[in-house]
Amino acid sequence: MLADLIAVALTAAAVKFALTVHDAIMMLAEPGRKAQSAGDDLASGLEDAADAASKVPFIGDTLKKPLQSAAGAGTGLSDAGQSLQHIVGQVATLTALALIVLPVAFVLVLWLPLRLRWIKHSATTRHLFEDTGGADLLALRTLTGPQRDLVGVPVPPGGLADAWRRGDQ
Repeated sequence: MLADLIAVALTAAAVKFALTVHDAIMMLAEPGRKAQSAGDDLASGLEDAADAASKVPFIGDTLKKPLQSAAGAGTGLSDAGQSLQHIVGQVATLTALALIVLPVAFVLVLWLPLRLRWIKHSATTRHLFEDTGGADLLALRTLTGPQRDLVGVPVPPGGLADAWRRGDQ
């Protein structure tokens, strides 16, 4: 039972830590958000300026082309900011996933086989106990088990084996 609680606690701690790391990494996307916003504003402003410049008589088309070209650079800055945000998001997600999967897999590799073995042993013991004479069989197993287990048992008159034969609990 204690091992189960420890496994659950370690899993919960791994998830909480991974989510905290994810949030910390996502803060690195802030420059990307600012670059995207600045690029959008720059592109929008330069497009407006290009539209206004195109209305200037005789030289409007000549003024419009460099402003539209500069607006394209603003769009490129915006795209770069968006790309940075996407990459940071992927790194944050993969890092969080690794920080969850690795510790949980480690806990499961250590804990799960022991837990399954205990469940099998418990089911076998329960089955033996419920069969006719099962309690006697388990008592005999205890008497023939490791000597360190028998040291703490008070010895009745006639000895442990005689008490077992008489059915003494």
